[in-house]
Amino acid sequence: MPKQKIIFLCNDCGHEHVKWAGKCAGCGAWNTLVEFKEREETKNSRLSNAKLDIFTLPEVETRGAELRHNTGMSELDRVLGGGLVKGSLVLLSGDPGIGKSTLLLQICEYLGRDLKVLYISGEESERQIKLRADRLGVNPKNLYIAASTDCEAIVNTAIESKADVLIIDSIQTVTISGISSTAGSVTQVRECTNMLMRMAKIEEISVFVVGHVNKDGGIAGPKVLEHIVDAVLYFEGDKQLSYRILRAAKNRFGSTNEIGVFEMRDHGLAEVPNPSAMLLSGRPGGVGGISILCTMEGSRPILAEVQALVSKSGFGQPRRVSNGFDYNRLCLILAVLEKRTGLLFGTYDVYINIIGGLKIEERAADLAIALALYSGLTDIVVPEDLAVFGEIGLGGEIRNISNIRERVRECARMGFNRVIVPKAALKNLDKREDYGISITGAANLKQMFSAII
Repeated sequence: MPKQKIIFLCNDCGHEHVKWAGKCAGCGAWNTLVEFKEREETKNSRLSNAKLDIFTLPEVETRGAELRHNTGMSELDRVLGGGLVKGSLVLLSGDPGIGKSTLLLQICEYLGRDLKVLYISGEESERQIKLRADRLGVNPKNLYIAASTDCEAIVNTAIESKADVLIIDSIQTVTISGISSTAGSVTQVRECTNMLMRMAKIEEISVFVVGHVNKDGGIAGPKVLEHIVDAVLYFEGDKQLSYRILRAAKNRFGSTNEIGVFEMRDHGLAEVPNPSAMLLSGRPGGVGGISILCTMEGSRPILAEVQALVSKSGFGQPRRVSNGFDYNRLCLILAVLEKRTGLLFGTYDVYINIIGGLKIEERAADLAIALALYSGLTDIVVPEDLAVFGEIGLGGEIRNISNIRERVRECARMGFNRVIVPKAALKNLDKREDYGISITGAANLKQMFSAII
């Protein structure tokens, strides 16, 4: 009989250790090593006679067959790269109560019209699933539900029933009876995901699995879970707010830069096809410290409201708080403003907030942050019909950015009359096109501040 080899895996990075240690040698995390048993082959084992059928690329036929399923939600299809790929394994993760199960049950309404959908829950009974489906108005003819945590039974049922789509909620509750460890352990999650992956590829069944998150916001379980699946989707947002953002951290069949925007309502999640209008709704007028940014999320330009509050500090060490924008980048912009423009923030508390729960990561947001800080400090109100975007260098210069045409068109479509862009980006605009908006180029921060006065 093959012997069992005991190793220790890191829950965060998946690094293997021959013995337990308090600190992972791979990522440096503490108390993340868990025991994992794997079979060790005997010394006398030989290679089997199994062979593979190999093909050249032209021999693999992709035309004439529908390779993707529309989910009925264009925002989800956008994040997936155009729809749910046949035989793909997609991991959906997010904070508890963010709307993961709601989203998956809602897409069953559209998928269940023409496809056979099998919805398996390890956390709810069939009656509870039915109550939630009634609340969401989901009742397709080809939706089949069951409550089970037996991974082998789930796989066999999906194959025998010839399901087109399999949804498992959640992977941390599913177990394989032959493995002695408990549900949610490294061994169970790893082996269950491997079993589902093999079934998805062989039977061409599209699989959605829900994954829990830990206290740090990462996906619970071994890191290998994210390596096995084809796509990793994160459902983000403040549960106290109604808006949710779906983002792809990994996607083998599409871009990872696309996002989907949803709004949580009484009857479930509703798509937000125009995020710019949503993020700009309720914008106050005649108030300093507010600027408008046009950011790119994948191929989609989105207008966002940037708010800055600059107030006199009551302590020796002023506070710096950033919500939705990188804290270190904020400190860098403050340093550039003090050094290159003479604005002094040393005795002021600074608060930055991106409205709507949006998280801005691209450098094109620098200019809008700087303008909001300037307006908040001087109480000069930024015109309501003005939008800005550009990257700031350490010398106070405004550097070129990408997708300038798409950003300008989005600003014009949303009714803005003026935009301030990097001067170097003007050459990328098509002079023959009438954008219907006044475009001003600025080479440095002082030129931008002069343009709004």
